[in-house]
Amino acid sequence: MALTDLPLVAPDRRTSGIRPLKVLHHFGKLVDDKEDTEQVFHIIEATKGRRSHAQARDFITSEAGQRFLRDGVDIPAMLDDHARWADCGPNTVAAHYIAFMKREGLSAAGLVAESHRWAPPESLPKDQTQWYFDRLRDTHDLFHVLTGYGRDALGEVSLLGFSYQQSHNTGILFIAYAGARQIKKVSGTKAPIFAAIKEGRRLGRAAAKIAHQDIAALMREDIGEARKRLNIGKPEVYRQCLAILHAEGTLSEDISLGGAQAA
Repeated sequence: MALTDLPLVAPDRRTSGIRPLKVLHHFGKLVDDKEDTEQVFHIIEATKGRRSHAQARDFITSEAGQRFLRDGVDIPAMLDDHARWADCGPNTVAAHYIAFMKREGLSAAGLVAESHRWAPPESLPKDQTQWYFDRLRDTHDLFHVLTGYGRDALGEVSLLGFSYQQSHNTGILFIAYAGARQIKKVSGTKAPIFAAIKEGRRLGRAAAKIAHQDIAALMREDIGEARKRLNIGKPEVYRQCLAILHAEGTLSEDISLGGAQAA
């Protein structure tokens, strides 16, 4: 079935209510193992409120949203097709994205598979709203590349601050602040960790919605020009925090949200 043939919202879609006990349960598991990405998807699903669904509806019914629906592009497959971007220059978004994914040992398909661990495709509502939420998931690593936030513990929670303003899912904001608190507790740092989250929110609020862009065209843009067009500012507080952590003898990438710390 073509995406354009699906209903905007399926009858079985849950569109309201936040389940705090479910959030706390899965956050506890995430604290035990910060690499357990499956828990993030559980938390996000438990906190999709009316605002997230309203944004989905507004984009889907927009001219751009309708065009992307008709095109039916498989974003993970497109992003993972590195040969497709072979003719892109060294300073394009594509070049930076590929370098990031190779360095981190990631793939767009891998993130999809992780999300399907907690919610197999056959269990999800068959509607255009799910297509939109999948689009947010599929562009996550592009967020890293365009914003400059790393995959270290502080980079991830700061990016969540940015992402919250892009998606308005309160679960993302919950993880951001709870993660920042854990970093502070584990490291004992004097770095302004919570200010880095606040900065991420400010940058995300000011920026254009990344998931609403023509991803194929975005990949071919010069990364500096793309950041300028999308109004993505530099994460200065985040970088200051990294410098402080380094001076204290702690690396953000070595901080475990579960309590382990390497100095």
